[in-house]
Amino acid sequence: MKNKKVVIALGGNAIQSGDATAAAQQQALEKTARQLVDFIAQGIDIIISHGNGPQVGNILLQQAAADSVKNPAMPLDTCGAMSQGMIGYWMQNAMEKALKERGIQKDVATVVTRVVVDQKDQAFSNPTKPIGPFYSEEEAKRIAEETGASFKEDAGRGWRRVVPSPKPVSIKEHAVINSLVEQGHIVISVGGGGIPVIETEAGVTGVEAVIDKDFASEKLAELVGADALIILTAVDNVYIDFNKPTQKKLEDVTIDELNAYIEAGHFAAGSMLPKVEAAIQFAKTNPERKTIITSLDQAFNALNGTAGTVVSMHGAPVIA
Repeated sequence: MKNKKVVIALGGNAIQSGDATAAAQQQALEKTARQLVDFIAQGIDIIISHGNGPQVGNILLQQAAADSVKNPAMPLDTCGAMSQGMIGYWMQNAMEKALKERGIQKDVATVVTRVVVDQKDQAFSNPTKPIGPFYSEEEAKRIAEETGASFKEDAGRGWRRVVPSPKPVSIKEHAVINSLVEQGHIVISVGGGGIPVIETEAGVTGVEAVIDKDFASEKLAELVGADALIILTAVDNVYIDFNKPTQKKLEDVTIDELNAYIEAGHFAAGSMLPKVEAAIQFAKTNPERKTIITSLDQAFNALNGTAGTVVSMHGAPVIA
């Protein structure tokens, strides 16, 4: 009997809790890894994805600070690749340590992942994703004139560069990732939503963009034929009327019900909405598939049907 295959998309709190030092982030990942090993101990094959917002932001700051003619700053796609390697390295060490504590022999590998986007995606004509440091209005205008980059004022805190956030079309390494998983290995991939690339006749070319981590994780889950997608966040469940007296926790919910809640404006665009949209996208690919949105602490319980928000096409039963 084949093992269940699950893609687990880690939220930012699984890596960083306020302290940006390497040691603190590695410590946070060790805690995360111990909880992920619960899946492996039950014979579940996992693919781990993760965000990179704070980390790639710090890399961009470092690049900007050292920028010179002799040492030019690296472009955004390359910085994304740097963050994938860095976080993947930390995660590999943490997973191996957690596996050793449980007496489980498994190999862990990070795949630096390129995610194909459509160069005609409307996101390219409307950059919305803020990245990097804050600038004064004067600095932002000067850099925009020199580089052609787009800047927007960010909630009274200054001006930030904004880049497109296109939807993922495909994942270049999905066959490699699936092959590794089928051989019983643990794979870390699509870090930070993957490196956005466009396909050309000559090959692939990186683009200045940021792909949402949950949409990239959903696309990967589709392409490798995962049984479930687990999207981890700061809360145990999805809520409607969040932080209101009428707040209601969602547990088992169908695609149609979630779409109705989206139409009613229950989910914030920069917060829960992309997670819910990714959940719907995966669940609607197959009536046997489900998406779970929950916290890291409740992830294993959620897969067993005792926690979290479970999204399915028709309220399908939880995978046994």
